[in-house]
Amino acid sequence: MHALAAAFHSNTHVPVSSTVLKDPEHSTVIPSAATAARAKDVRPGSDEEETTTTTITTTTIITTMQSPVPCQLNLTRPEGYIEAPPQSSSAFHSTMDCSYIITVYMGYGVEVQVMNVNLSEGDKVAFEDVGHRENTMLANESILMRGLVVRSHSNQISIRFHSPRSQAGSVLLRYQAFVLSCVFPQRPLYGDVSVSSLHSGGEAFFSCLTGYQLQGPSVLTCRNASTPYWSGKEPHCLAACGGIIRNVTVGRIVSPGFPSNYSNNLTCHWVLEAPEGQKLHIHFEKVALAEDDDRLLIKNGNSIDAAVLYDSYEVEYLPNEGLLSTSRHLFIELTTDATGTSTAFAAGHCYEPFVKYGNLTSSDNTWAVGAVVEFACDPGYTLEQGSVTIECMDPNNPQWNETEPACRAVCSGEITDSAGVVLSPNWPEAYDKGQDCIWGIHVEEDKRIMLDIQVLNVGKNDLLTFYDGDDLTAKVLGQYGGSKSRFKLYTSTADITIQFQSDPATNVYGYGNGFVVHFFEVARNDTCPELPEISNGWKSTSHPELVQGTVVTYQCYPGYQVVGAELLMCQWDLTWSGDLPSCERVVSCADPGKVEHSRRVLSGPHFIVGSSIQYICDKGFTLSGNSLLTYFYSGFGTNISHHFLSLEELLIIRNHPGTPNYGIPSSNKLHFQAGETLHYSCLTGHQLLGDPVLHCVPGHPSQWSGLPPVCKVSTAHLRMEGVQVAFATFIPVTLLLIIIIGIYLHFSKYVQITSDLTGKYLDILI
Repeated sequence: MHALAAAFHSNTHVPVSSTVLKDPEHSTVIPSAATAARAKDVRPGSDEEETTTTTITTTTIITTMQSPVPCQLNLTRPEGYIEAPPQSSSAFHSTMDCSYIITVYMGYGVEVQVMNVNLSEGDKVAFEDVGHRENTMLANESILMRGLVVRSHSNQISIRFHSPRSQAGSVLLRYQAFVLSCVFPQRPLYGDVSVSSLHSGGEAFFSCLTGYQLQGPSVLTCRNASTPYWSGKEPHCLAACGGIIRNVTVGRIVSPGFPSNYSNNLTCHWVLEAPEGQKLHIHFEKVALAEDDDRLLIKNGNSIDAAVLYDSYEVEYLPNEGLLSTSRHLFIELTTDATGTSTAFAAGHCYEPFVKYGNLTSSDNTWAVGAVVEFACDPGYTLEQGSVTIECMDPNNPQWNETEPACRAVCSGEITDSAGVVLSPNWPEAYDKGQDCIWGIHVEEDKRIMLDIQVLNVGKNDLLTFYDGDDLTAKVLGQYGGSKSRFKLYTSTADITIQFQSDPATNVYGYGNGFVVHFFEVARNDTCPELPEISNGWKSTSHPELVQGTVVTYQCYPGYQVVGAELLMCQWDLTWSGDLPSCERVVSCADPGKVEHSRRVLSGPHFIVGSSIQYICDKGFTLSGNSLLTYFYSGFGTNISHHFLSLEELLIIRNHPGTPNYGIPSSNKLHFQAGETLHYSCLTGHQLLGDPVLHCVPGHPSQWSGLPPVCKVSTAHLRMEGVQVAFATFIPVTLLLIIIIGIYLHFSKYVQITSDLTGKYLDILI
């Protein structure tokens, strides 16, 4: 049935009236109470699928009562609608208690979508998965909102509605069946799993890494049930004690319990057999035996009586070049808690010394008494546990006066060489978990450093970070995990800090896992250091050469978002304007922002998929566009279902980037639209340094294409200003002198005339 009808209860007095069943396609009128017992689901394809409209006239008997309205129904159609509570009965009862159970075919679940919700205070709604032995709560009224989708884990779901009042709220729900699946099987430790399908009938295939054997079924099948399940428990991968391995082309032998310690009192035999006409080569990845107690034997044949190629009792070091069989077979024996034997040497001579990952020089290559040997390590390795020089002593019992040293790639160090190598700890053997190593490299002050990362093969949870400076507070040149092909980096200074952090919870095995970084002192130039690519994204540059003012833009693939600065500019000190960004998978939506003259109502504190925002305008303002925004996942990141003009303008408007001293922008407006440009010029006598044109790059939010330029006073203008100052001082002084001289001459002439007139007047009087 597409809608609800009140269930029939013979012992309950109810109003007899007709109930209209809501359906998006049909409207059916069914008499409630006694006639509701005849209501049933119509299955697709049946003769009853066609719905007719019937009008039934009944006599309504109104009885005052306080018992809950009976609205219980079992639905078995694969899809339909539910309106709770039934509107026709809500006016005659003081409380509402409705229960609906939806059951679909085995192997299918029930998906319920909230089409509309209008609850009153005190109303309760509960969604429960009832297909298991124990019911599981899926959702309740506290999170109920329009657009919410609830999915069951079995083929049966229960929906209960309760209201303590007669004027109850209501909910409109749409339900449909969907195909259930088995949960993805757990990957066995030291193994792998692949799945053909997670639905009923699908198979999961298990395998182990080389050197481990599968304990348990190799194939599991997803079986159909109310909740699909796998046909058995996931298998385990264990390192076996011995065995015959035929037709070997490539493989691995590990001790029982590896990487943990093996047990005591073991005797394990392995026989390796290559294809006809081929030989076997074996090399050692890691060997750590209890001294004088355990023994490892490798023999050139297929039995315990074959000739010995390697005996841990006889040789104190592992052959770096490995071992080669003369036939198609190798026999390997591991015994624990065995008895050791002593080794003798020729009279008057010491045994031949050896240092792995290093070299030696000797005064006597026959190693006779008095021979002196000096050791040195290969680049990237450090001498440990022993002396740099040893001497063969005591003619009666020839022996070295010191133990041979060991060369090992260590964790951390300070390097001042102009060229060298930085290796991962224990290279080429596997590094240990939970390490935090720091290397500092320092060259001449007027130089910089070029890094050639030739090998990078670390765990996905391990991090190798390069800092462009002499400590961990410097800018990050690059940060890497996992595997990456050969690449280069350049510093902007004479120092670099390298940090390696291995995951404390994950072990790394195998030969050649780690990194090899060669470094060289190089001359400085006028470009910023090369910026690396980022995972799940790409970069683009505004100029082929990374000169001052060059802008590098980072973008992410669909489904990822940039974390950090999208735009990096090469500054005047040949450093980048920010740290390297990263691309992270989108798991939530960004806050779309507030709109002026409005308030907004949020469905929750976080902007997760499925949440919504409703905008309400202040009094006197009218909304333009949709008022409700809903976040959804499109497969290419999170999106907003609706936009309106005011919101879009908010997202694309960018503020004025600012005006430099002595600079003149082409516009002084406060806000700019995406796509607009802003031109800069300088006052007369000033020189513009940087990009004279900035572009407002579209985005959410938009970004300027770079930083504003700088206006610097030019040398020619300074000279001109000096001349102008000189003229400005000379001319007023000159004018002042002319005025003073003029006044003086004027008064001198007046005094002379007055004197002459006085003399003549006196003559007349006489």
